[in-house]
Amino acid sequence: MKNTVVIGAQFGDEGKAKITDLLAQKADFITRFQGGSNAGHTVVVDGKKYAFHLIPSGILYDNKICMIGAGCVIKPDDLYNEIENIISLGVSKEHFKKCLKISPLAHITMKYHTDIDGYSENALKENKIGTTKKGIGPTYSDKYARSGIRVEDLFDLDTLNKKLDIILNKKNKELEFVYNLKPYTKEEIIEECKHYKNILEPYVDFNWQENLSCIKENKSVLFEGAQGIMLDIDYGTYPFVTSSSPTSGGAAIGASMGALTIERAVGVFKAYMTRVGEGAFITELTDKTGEKLRQIGGEFGVTTGRARRCGWFDAISARYAVLVGGLSEVALTKLDVLDTFEEIKVAIAYKNKLTGEITKNYPTNVFTHQNFEPVYEVHKGWNCDISKCKSYDELPQNAKSYLKRLEELLGIRITIISVGADREQTIFAE
Repeated sequence: MKNTVVIGAQFGDEGKAKITDLLAQKADFITRFQGGSNAGHTVVVDGKKYAFHLIPSGILYDNKICMIGAGCVIKPDDLYNEIENIISLGVSKEHFKKCLKISPLAHITMKYHTDIDGYSENALKENKIGTTKKGIGPTYSDKYARSGIRVEDLFDLDTLNKKLDIILNKKNKELEFVYNLKPYTKEEIIEECKHYKNILEPYVDFNWQENLSCIKENKSVLFEGAQGIMLDIDYGTYPFVTSSSPTSGGAAIGASMGALTIERAVGVFKAYMTRVGEGAFITELTDKTGEKLRQIGGEFGVTTGRARRCGWFDAISARYAVLVGGLSEVALTKLDVLDTFEEIKVAIAYKNKLTGEITKNYPTNVFTHQNFEPVYEVHKGWNCDISKCKSYDELPQNAKSYLKRLEELLGIRITIISVGADREQTIFAE
């Protein structure tokens, strides 16, 4: 298999885990390259549902090495709970010790990060970003402010003490005088770090440089992202975005592999669109059609349980995602959710409600999005169950026409089509 990156191409929740799980069958090494436990990925195998947040979705295979890369941020208690939950579903502890690896360069989400995240989101009230309040943003902020704690620091008490002497005084002033929150003593942080060390110790790969060099030379690599391109810190609906880069460029950095390692970039789109949290969503449906999409698609967050906002497929933002995300092909998920719709709409342009101007370019200033409305193209539905289709030829003609039109609008091929939640409910159109 070519070295492949799987990227969410909308607002997250596109079904990346299922696509990663499928492609992992042919990969030797799966690496998660950004984000933290704010992500929610679901894999269904033989009717059994596995929920992933930070662990790479390929962990269900016996002979794969799965790594949490340097670009990720780790909340160790969340990771522990995630591992225990998967073990309760029949995966052994020995399997995790053999297959799960953690980069020592990944950053740690501390308790004060979650304190700050929760306070900040609540304080914004109607202007909130819509974060999961898991401390991801504050962890990345400290990383780029050069005041973060990395996994490797947990295993060197001298280094940790020196770092805390520099970090903690500033952090406590921030907690007290900016956020009106309780400060932490150095002893409290040291104990927290000892606890985190015990959780992570079985999995940390201190020999990562030699191991990754060998993998790049001899193994096939699958890169797994979280969130989606429209939540990218640079190219997404800023400021209603995540704190990392879920693009193919972000994969190269976050996985410690380098850009030339990536040979194929699969962008995962739903056959419609959803979004969790705040921010612009031009094709959002707040009527009974949107509610129908939500109920049939089971559109509720894996991490938060929040109901997802639903809308028609937006070819303008999708074409933008292809451009900035470096996508080479598409995996389209949840096509079966549209089985009972008489009409299916696709936004092919935006109309400025103030000027009447039509644009097919994505407006990056999201505060102007309230001035735009979608220009739709209407497609006939297929009104039949496609969940048992095993090949492209078995799909009804109207479904094929819909897929062909999406390919024309995006400019790249749809090579994977998901017609149900289970691993087996997938059509490969390559």
